[in-house]
Amino acid sequence: MSASQNQGFNTRAVHAGQDFEPRTGAVVPPLHFSSTYAQDGIGNLRDGYEYGRGGNPTRDSLQEQLAALEGGTHAYSFSSGLAAEDSLIRALTRPGDHIVLGNDAYGGTYRLISRVLGDWGIGNTPVDMSDLDAVASAVAAHKTRFVWVETPSNPLMKITDIEALAKVAHDAGALLVVDNTFASPYLQTPLALGADVVVHSTTKYIGGHSDVVGGAIVVKDAELAEKIGFVQFAVGAVSGPMDAFLTTRGLKTLGVRMDRHSDNGQAVAEWLLERPEVEAVLYPGLPSHPGHDLARKQMRKFGGMVSVQFKGGEAAARKVAESTSVFTLAESLGGIESLMNYPSEMTHASVKGTELAVPVNLIRLSCGIEDAEDLIADLEQAFTFIP
Repeated sequence: MSASQNQGFNTRAVHAGQDFEPRTGAVVPPLHFSSTYAQDGIGNLRDGYEYGRGGNPTRDSLQEQLAALEGGTHAYSFSSGLAAEDSLIRALTRPGDHIVLGNDAYGGTYRLISRVLGDWGIGNTPVDMSDLDAVASAVAAHKTRFVWVETPSNPLMKITDIEALAKVAHDAGALLVVDNTFASPYLQTPLALGADVVVHSTTKYIGGHSDVVGGAIVVKDAELAEKIGFVQFAVGAVSGPMDAFLTTRGLKTLGVRMDRHSDNGQAVAEWLLERPEVEAVLYPGLPSHPGHDLARKQMRKFGGMVSVQFKGGEAAARKVAESTSVFTLAESLGGIESLMNYPSEMTHASVKGTELAVPVNLIRLSCGIEDAEDLIADLEQAFTFIP
């Protein structure tokens, strides 16, 4: 069965790019490990396949699945989220171009743009994406090619109006790139709101099981797609067949997992809000969150990511981060298991000392699919260790 855009999300997740194998009828498409393909005469390719870097049926199935779920026409799968971002920037920018990005962007994204591609001649300006006037000024001040935003952002959970930001970018002749990793295509579809490009670390919610690293780019413009596809082929940072297979398998259950992640995130955030040790809870599902109404407008639910700041400062945050048992202290997010992260020294260590630095009293929670009562009990016992 093939999926179409008029079908529901979960139907598309299960069926897009997943037609049964015609020879045997196997309902799960076979995993293709081959690095090269036999030709029926010189240049006479079977179904377009020539060499594994240029095309692989397992990767192509994943790419069809990703495009169907994000509402795009083309998707490209990469070996990591940063490989996807690097390929996107090299495909669509040139030395002298500029990127305006959120001032709380993921540390790895900022490191790539500022320290790797900065030497290639790509400039950048971090700005508060919730301040549209500031964004417009920053865009106008340079030869801006991309406005780059995460919403919700990592780890401060800021919510940005995608539709309004798209207008700012397009009025200046720039493209809007949305990192949709935290929301996933189940909770939010930026292309439908005016974004030009969506990027993902598929390592996170899309893969969903903390067992595969990958990235993706999704677009709905044929000209952009052609340029991105060329760099994917020419540079070769593609996802391998097993990685593509594992990502596809995870993506099929994204909708049901995100419902549970969101329910658990909401429950944990509401519990944290009542704790006297807590200075602030950063979760868009709380009515007190400044982006709550906007998040309700452009998201299906609010996701499983919760950040919390402690009155006891760095010492309190570190002690809680090192005192849980159901929450595992580890990098990354979006897996079925709950993870605890201290961003200042872990995921965002590369932006210490810059305006993107994360508060030292903040920990980031990735609420998994365990029972919410167990997550709360784990946090409650960890709070007893706060000095």
